[in-house]
Amino acid sequence: MPTPVDVTTPSDREIVVRRSFAAPRTLIWDCHTRPELMKRWLLGPPGWSMPVCEVDLRVGGAYRFRWRNDEGHEFGSQGEHVEIVAPERLVTTEKMEGFDGASTNTLVLTEEDGRTVLTMTMVFPTKEIRDGALQSGMADGMAISYDRIQEIADEKVG
Repeated sequence: MPTPVDVTTPSDREIVVRRSFAAPRTLIWDCHTRPELMKRWLLGPPGWSMPVCEVDLRVGGAYRFRWRNDEGHEFGSQGEHVEIVAPERLVTTEKMEGFDGASTNTLVLTEEDGRTVLTMTMVFPTKEIRDGALQSGMADGMAISYDRIQEIADEKVG
């Protein structure tokens, strides 16, 4: 079983996800901004790969992801970097294939005593779109993916 993530809905358009890592903030930042690391963890359930992971890490720079599973099914996501304050804050837009509208996602990383707390706040255009994201299994996929980040941290720090 993956380590659960703390998921809350502070408003009818928001999802907030929190997870703590036994790792320095700079490493968790790298996992969210360096394609070679992102391809190792940003996968969701077993059987998925990330053949496309393009990141132009600058304000106004775009990113594009494409996933594929063992049966050949694919989907993608794309967006733009709105704010970058390394290694503590990253704000992006995100448009997922199959979902209406784009979300604005704010990643905040805080570190204390060698542990990093990740807080991801996603703001959706409507309650219905937010609810669709919640019903997609997003929290389970994030829990699995974040366990992979901890594995990367264990390799590099441990």
